[in-house]
Amino acid sequence: MHSRLPLAGAAAAATLLQLAACQTSKPTTTTTSASSALAAGATPVASGPALETLGTYQVPASEFAYVYRKNNATAADYGTRAGVNEYLTLYTNFRLKVLDAEKHGLDTTQAFRRELDGYKQQLAQPYLTEKGVTDQLVREAYARMGQEVNASHILVRVAPDASPADTLAAYQKVQALRQRVTGGEDFGTVARTTSEDPSAQENGGKLGYFTAMQMVYPFETAAYLTPVGQVSQPIRTRFGYHLIKVNDRRAAQGEIKVAHLMVRVTPQAPRADSVAAHKKIAELYARLRKGESWNKLVAQFSEDAGSAPNGGELPPFSTGRMIPSFEEVAFKLQKPGDISAPVQTPYGWHIIKLIEKQPLPPFATLEPTLKSKVAKDSRSELNRAAFLKRIRQEDQFVEIPAAKALAFAQADTALVKGRYKFNPATMTASGAKASKNTKKMGGDKLPLFTIKGQPYPVSSFLTYVQQNQRPRPTAEPAFAMQQLYDQYVDQSLTDFEKASLPTKYEDYRMLVQEYRDGILLFQLMDEKVWSKAIEDTTGLRKFFMANQANYQFGQRARGTVISAATPQLLARAQRELAAGRYAVAGKAGSALVHFKAGTATPANAGGSAVLDDAARRLAQDTALAVTVAGHIRKGESPALARQRATAAIDYLAKAGKIERRRLTLAPASAATTATGDTRLAFFSNSPAALEAILNQQNPLAVQIQQRTFQKGDNKVMDDYLTRPAGTYTTQRDGRYYAVVVKQNLPAGPKMLTDARGQATSDYQNYLEKQWIEQLRQQYPVQVNDAEVSKLITK
Repeated sequence: MHSRLPLAGAAAAATLLQLAACQTSKPTTTTTSASSALAAGATPVASGPALETLGTYQVPASEFAYVYRKNNATAADYGTRAGVNEYLTLYTNFRLKVLDAEKHGLDTTQAFRRELDGYKQQLAQPYLTEKGVTDQLVREAYARMGQEVNASHILVRVAPDASPADTLAAYQKVQALRQRVTGGEDFGTVARTTSEDPSAQENGGKLGYFTAMQMVYPFETAAYLTPVGQVSQPIRTRFGYHLIKVNDRRAAQGEIKVAHLMVRVTPQAPRADSVAAHKKIAELYARLRKGESWNKLVAQFSEDAGSAPNGGELPPFSTGRMIPSFEEVAFKLQKPGDISAPVQTPYGWHIIKLIEKQPLPPFATLEPTLKSKVAKDSRSELNRAAFLKRIRQEDQFVEIPAAKALAFAQADTALVKGRYKFNPATMTASGAKASKNTKKMGGDKLPLFTIKGQPYPVSSFLTYVQQNQRPRPTAEPAFAMQQLYDQYVDQSLTDFEKASLPTKYEDYRMLVQEYRDGILLFQLMDEKVWSKAIEDTTGLRKFFMANQANYQFGQRARGTVISAATPQLLARAQRELAAGRYAVAGKAGSALVHFKAGTATPANAGGSAVLDDAARRLAQDTALAVTVAGHIRKGESPALARQRATAAIDYLAKAGKIERRRLTLAPASAATTATGDTRLAFFSNSPAALEAILNQQNPLAVQIQQRTFQKGDNKVMDDYLTRPAGTYTTQRDGRYYAVVVKQNLPAGPKMLTDARGQATSDYQNYLEKQWIEQLRQQYPVQVNDAEVSKLITK
């Protein structure tokens, strides 16, 4: 069966066009005018012969061949004349709609351009990376995940963009520290007294076990490459310089899922609180050892509010994701259901229960997740560096030393203060070693570098400097200028590559075009078909009446089907269903209304607020009714209790505009509380309320359907559609059924209200067909049979 062409765009453009985001393909060529048109949001015109002509618009044979191959290559009739012709018809209709959208100017609106630009940014990402580097990093990360490293570190902080002098000072400091720890001093002691990681004072630089993707990439790499017991050379990360001592290495423990019972107490808590917390956790542990229910004790006593309602369950985690003391005990549990002795963390005391252990999943399972993580991880810097190196060569980046020297000569103290202002009037090419051809040109107009021959003037760079500078108090002006220059070059190369994608990669060009067409098509389809079919009620009704024969009921029956797990439940459901009034289950079934002492005036918080909520519920659910009973407070008359109940009913009737027939006054009764409140009891005439009562212990105990049934709606009722009115019982597949046939309804025409969904869909198809016929008249279709025949391979 053929892949269908798009009939909508916008957010669903890719699906509608049946194209997935593609990997970078080999470069291809197209005309400059085509890529310029694409950048402007218009349909690009590829070179080569036309497959067909729509009015004056020519559909390139190469364009159709690409889309046909991509969407139908796995179809059984791919390459057959019937298959090609069928798809050509679909594609022609699609292209006609896009032409109509362009005629209406939908491709010129700001909203369209904004949406297309957003998609283009997303579609460009796979082409702005090095797939080979990504694959290598993903496989490296997976290989490392098979091991866990236990390490300690010493940190000497230095900013990523620190000046050479500051960088050298930090490097010399960390080298001196390395000499101390390799010379025999205890690593932990040196870490406590010298490391600029604040946690080192408490943990001596110990990081515990970790695995791949949990540390910044340079740190991780050094940790995995350093032998156990040895100290690495200084390693530079964005935090500064590190010395890493590898304490141990072990096979990965995989992922674990546990539950815990927690008693909170912090290390700073008073001694009395700490003692009390320890006694409490010890008592709970003793009760668990005696066989008391884990879920019951967790629900009653665990002080982790987030996990207690779910039996204390925590999200799965692997090494390095939890507090080390918690993690160490958790991973030592062997069998699901095992519980640990109490373990202390900075958050309090925990008893841990093992739910399950999972080994490291296969590479194929983790690969998509790892790719996503690598793109966000510090590893991505390697990928970007490789990408920039490649496009420097491909896009023929050429630097102009004389112009660069002129630009760098503008660096002064204002730049390191973040106050540099570019002034073209102060620049002249004669101040640099410019060529004879450029000496007469203003210095700011000189090309700083070229990318594929396109010049980037000094003025553009210095404007970038002014906009992106920031204070660097310790940096030299030339160093600050060099960093901004490197950023500007990288950004210029990336932007140039983005702009070149349509001419460089056919897959990208075609994908952007299809997203563009999809967005246009979505807007016009909504106007011409989807919304019109919904809003044009007159047209819909006329269409429905003209096609009444398509909207017919079969044999029907109005009645009820009760399904129950046992005969006893079935009998109870039948008995209570006959009453037609069911108490609402649970806390929602009743409410107490507080009145001011000695009055029939509701109190603010527990009185009028409760009544307002009840009125809202009654207004929203017309199946609900309420019975109001006053409670006689000690020392007060029954009359006052009745007055309060009557006042509550009046309040509900007025506040919610509730019919009096849904509000019942019940006899007053003796107060069961000191306040003698008035009680609201809610009832419903909906079978769903009866289901809720009967299913409190087992959610599948009873199911009740009450409606008009036709063939196929319910397999049990299907056997009784033509039976006389009455009640029938049967048994099927281990369930017990009562079928109540109240009325047989013969086959006959449906009303529009009965078939609105189907009729609206059919009307949309009708409107679309009419629209296509109009478009084919407006844009006469002429097919180039010779080009079509080239696609027929079977």
